[in-house]
Amino acid sequence: MMKTETLIQTWIVEDHDTFRRSLQRLCTPERGLAVAPAFANAETMLAALKSASDGQKPDVLLLDVGLPGRSGLEIIADVHRLAPDCRIVILTVFEDEEKISRAISAGASGYLVKTSRAETVVAAILEAAQGGSPMSPKVAASVVKMLAKLTKPAAQPVSLSPREHDLLKLLVEGLTAKEIADRMQVSIHTTSTHTRNLFTKLGVHSRAAAVARALKERLV
Repeated sequence: MMKTETLIQTWIVEDHDTFRRSLQRLCTPERGLAVAPAFANAETMLAALKSASDGQKPDVLLLDVGLPGRSGLEIIADVHRLAPDCRIVILTVFEDEEKISRAISAGASGYLVKTSRAETVVAAILEAAQGGSPMSPKVAASVVKMLAKLTKPAAQPVSLSPREHDLLKLLVEGLTAKEIADRMQVSIHTTSTHTRNLFTKLGVHSRAAAVARALKERLV
């Protein structure tokens, strides 16, 4: 989890040399990001993760899907086991619903396409570190549609406070964590805390799942 006085530890797993280096260049202290270790395959990254101390483990992992050897989707559970607090953002060329479904179901926090602008990738890292679920617009639309079909109604009705209802409405509208903080006139840290509490109350683990439940059960 991001702490205001520390830099966000970001790790990168990407097999394309040029693109991997471009992602590394985005991770600078000026952006609030520590210099990022980068790996060309999943196996090397997992070996490093096993030997890393708690203070060295990533807050956010940018993870490619189409890797040599084990794919990004195959190692999400391993990453969560070795670094439970790590937020995983899938960064890939694939936008098909099957891969999106597998990634989100496995516990990925976000899903960006590789054509995303540099500023978008940086914003996604910051948002993920704050507990958000950054997604490319097309991906988010697919996820919401997919989860709305899969999400089962809760056994107990959800009782939201006016503040939580407003927050959920802004999530449904697709606002970023910073935009929500500005709209609610609170800090982004406070927004992240409220969002995590809302997820707990809804029984979900991601923004997409929260939006899906909100739409399915007409909570907003």
